[in-house]
Amino acid sequence: MNGDWSYRLREQRGTLLAFAAFVVMFTIYVSNHPAGFNANVVTTAANKGVLLAIVAMAQTMVVLTSGIDLSVGMVLVLANCLASTIVVGSPGQTALGVLGVLATGAVCGAINGLIVIVGRLQPIVTTIATGAIYYGAALALRPVPGGDVNSSLAEALTGQLPGGIPASLVALLALLGLVWVPYRRSEVGRAAYAIGSAEVAAYMSGVPIRRAKFVAYTLSGLLASVAGLFITCITWSGEASAANGNTYTLYSIAAVVLGGVSLFGGSGSAVGAVFGALMFRTIGDLLFVFNLEPLWQPLFQGMVLAAAVCLGALRLLRVRNRLDLYG
Repeated sequence: MNGDWSYRLREQRGTLLAFAAFVVMFTIYVSNHPAGFNANVVTTAANKGVLLAIVAMAQTMVVLTSGIDLSVGMVLVLANCLASTIVVGSPGQTALGVLGVLATGAVCGAINGLIVIVGRLQPIVTTIATGAIYYGAALALRPVPGGDVNSSLAEALTGQLPGGIPASLVALLALLGLVWVPYRRSEVGRAAYAIGSAEVAAYMSGVPIRRAKFVAYTLSGLLASVAGLFITCITWSGEASAANGNTYTLYSIAAVVLGGVSLFGGSGSAVGAVFGALMFRTIGDLLFVFNLEPLWQPLFQGMVLAAAVCLGALRLLRVRNRLDLYG
């Protein structure tokens, strides 16, 4: 029994460290915020953090298979532009619009997966190319910023529940419970870890490699579209911004690394990536409350990311077998 708990602690070490770091950073942030600790401050921080957390979840799905998805930001942008066009009107029309946005994201992810699996192209090359296509589609939908979104949906996702609880945090917990937990316990979820640890060994063991990769990329696209819908509810508009797409792609990689997910695959969890995203967002908020010059903020965030990547790589290089990470 003790050995089992010891294994679980080692397995979740990255997640626990990310959680502890986030709690410390957020405590320092609210302690130094001019408005102090109140529901509005927490809700604003939660909305920004949850948006990145969802994109980080999307990135995690692919990274666990030892791949990387550089199109998540552009799928987000496409979903944002599409949501600002069709998630409007009556409750029925809004529901259909939401389904259309989510289906579009899933299709984008499925296309990525099919190209990687059938075409046998490297994920990084594939997703750079498809990301450009998705951005072009977004630009066709929204040549100029604009649009709208159902106000009731926007307020429900970005407002506060009774007691001042941010609705976005509840939505994030629901997303983890509905998507990540079943996926992690499923056959394809376990297969994703096996592929990331040793794809050849997984293949020789009869692991459904193609199906696992296809599901991982499809879920990545689906989650990226959820993030696109969420940003539409925050801004009440759509914008085909390449800068936003690239920023969220890079930030999702940062969040994944800070959350203890190995970029080599086979190690980590979406929960850790979520805390990594919240921590990364809090770093930016800390720089703001301490009045650091805006020009220095990207440099500081880049240094944090570089340090996290180096530490993660060093940890992996010290073991002979990736299974030893838990041994």
